[in-house]
Amino acid sequence: MAASAPTFSVLVVAYNSGAHLPRCLAALEAQSCRDFEVIVLDNGSSDGIAIDLSVLSVPARLERSPDNLGFAAGNNILARKAEGGWLALLNPDAFPEPDWLVEVLAATRRYRGVHVFGSTQLLDENPGLLDGAGDHYSPLGLAWRGDRMRPAGTIAEDGEVMGPCAAAGIYRRDAFLAVGGFAERFFCYYEDVDLGLRLRLNGERCIQLARARVRHVASAIAGVNSDFSRYHITRNRIWTFLRCMPAPVFQLVLPLLLAQLALIILLGPVRGDGPVRRRAIRDAFVNFRTVMKERSEIQGRRKAGLADFLGALSWNPVKLRGAKGDRRKIRSENRADGSAPSGVEHAAD
Repeated sequence: MAASAPTFSVLVVAYNSGAHLPRCLAALEAQSCRDFEVIVLDNGSSDGIAIDLSVLSVPARLERSPDNLGFAAGNNILARKAEGGWLALLNPDAFPEPDWLVEVLAATRRYRGVHVFGSTQLLDENPGLLDGAGDHYSPLGLAWRGDRMRPAGTIAEDGEVMGPCAAAGIYRRDAFLAVGGFAERFFCYYEDVDLGLRLRLNGERCIQLARARVRHVASAIAGVNSDFSRYHITRNRIWTFLRCMPAPVFQLVLPLLLAQLALIILLGPVRGDGPVRRRAIRDAFVNFRTVMKERSEIQGRRKAGLADFLGALSWNPVKLRGAKGDRRKIRSENRADGSAPSGVEHAAD
């Protein structure tokens, strides 16, 4: 990488994002930290709105795809083209506060050996509420954004989470590429959960940054509870569990997962989403042999100890049911000075 390479490459995958992208770019132009480049992918948009990067005074490039490759493949393409040592992923409907990259840069220096960070996301329409503060994952195969719809003041200190929400996630470029980036067959949804778990399996940790804040318009492109989102969430969460959950928990929980899926099918007519859920489950298992081959490769490369990986999961069913936060104390060895952050105790060994 060139000596003049920026610290950050901000990656924006845009699909029919004309209503939000100009505001996203304006928020990037307002960043106090100027040591970054911006790469935008026009991912087969059909809204007819031109993407104008001239508002940016930092290096900026526009890439184009004639087809919608999905969030996963789109970001992988940009990651390979990036020149920065850190990848800062940003949805086009996410608007970082001016000190966002300043806070992230400080965190990369504050936390020794940590290569993955999450931003605190605020609801754009009501920034007094959280859109989420890190991804949590239950051994039952369900993920959620912690503390969504709770007061923004809930997040007062940094904490360790399973992984970041990729709407505003930060990854060391070499760590991202070392695990192959996002799983492109996922297209979108759960691809960041799958990546977070694979990074964990590879020995990485993730710290959720309280003061690196981004306002986010939830589901602005795919729509809330659309058939598109239901299909991809249902299919991809099955793939995520099959690929990433180590034995023996895999063997213990798999019957429970299958029981969950049977219940989803049975309740489909009541919920009104039976056909799309059944199609998602069918498509997940049509690729069973391929997914299990991927599982073998992923588990064969695992560097993290089993106890360490399982300790990063959320085992409390109350937090799962209430979509509550499950941030952990930051280990002192992850701080440059060896101390715990203000207001946070040392984690137990």
